[in-house]
Amino acid sequence: MTDKTKSVSKKPPAKRASRKAASEEKWGVKVIALGFCILPSLLLRAQRRLRLSPTQLAVLIQLADFWWDAGRKPFPKKADLADRLGLSERQVQRYIAELEAAGYVQRIERRASHRGKISNEYDLQGLVDKLAEIEPDFREAAEGARAARKAAARPGIRRRRLGAPAAGGE
Repeated sequence: MTDKTKSVSKKPPAKRASRKAASEEKWGVKVIALGFCILPSLLLRAQRRLRLSPTQLAVLIQLADFWWDAGRKPFPKKADLADRLGLSERQVQRYIAELEAAGYVQRIERRASHRGKISNEYDLQGLVDKLAEIEPDFREAAEGARAARKAAARPGIRRRRLGAPAAGGE
């Protein structure tokens, strides 16, 4: 292995370690030691556009907390979700059905040969696809807001863009 290969393989863990350190600094070492979940901010910002009720969003966040690897779908028990959310298992089942009808979640039945039916697996690809679909709109809006703030910081430019003559003009 060359020196170049060694340095490349060492960079990602250091970067991850610095992210973890930043999270520990924000939230505290003991809190982060119990685990954390990465969520795209777009999910929170687009709640209204996605037509998610607060409880539907909470269910999605709980499902995401069980989704540790891209290649392995989450499979929490309804009882665990119900306990975390302070809902009945039937309510959790209804909210998941609503999320499934909206195309954000797909339930996949799991069975164990010796035990029969076990907890469902949940495919969140529909949500991932929808976020990817609306991302350009949110990026464009963010860039427009950034440009407006920048223009407001330079007073003369704003008037010219709006069609008004510049100071000292006609």
